[in-house]
Amino acid sequence: MGTIRENHLHIYFDAKSSNEALARMVAAAFVADMNPTLEQLEDVKTAVSEAVTNAIIHGYDDESKKVEMICERRESCLTVKVIDHGVGIRDVNQAMQPFFSTREAQERTGMGFAFMEAFMDEVHVASKPGAGTEVTMIKHIERCNGD
Repeated sequence: MGTIRENHLHIYFDAKSSNEALARMVAAAFVADMNPTLEQLEDVKTAVSEAVTNAIIHGYDDESKKVEMICERRESCLTVKVIDHGVGIRDVNQAMQPFFSTREAQERTGMGFAFMEAFMDEVHVASKPGAGTEVTMIKHIERCNGD
C-alpha cells in the first residue's frame, strides 16, 4: 500500500449536538492514515469537538441547519475547517478571549477557542454577522514510522 500524501473530505451534518461525536470520529478516522501519536489524535478530536459544538450552539438555534466539516491533508499537514452559515460573530477577537460566552445562561465556560488554540498548531476564525463563521485549524502530524 502506497503512502497517502494528499487527501480531502467534505461532509455536511445537521446542527444537532449528537452530531458532535460523529464529527470527532470522522476527523479521527481521516487523520489515522497519517500515523499520529495518541496525543496528536486526541488533540485533533478535542479541537474538532470544540469547533463543532461552537457551530451548533452559537451559530444556530435551529437543528435543521447544516454544519460543514472539511478535512484536508497535504504531506504532514492536517487542516480541518468547521463552517456554519448562522448568526456569525460580531467581534472575533472578543469571542476568542478565554471565558467569553454569549450563552452564559447555559453555563458555557467560554473556553472553546482557547482549547482549539491549545490543541492545534494554528487556529484562524473568519466570521461575518448574519453570514456565519469558518474556523480553520491546522495540525502538523509528525509521522511515527519515518516515511
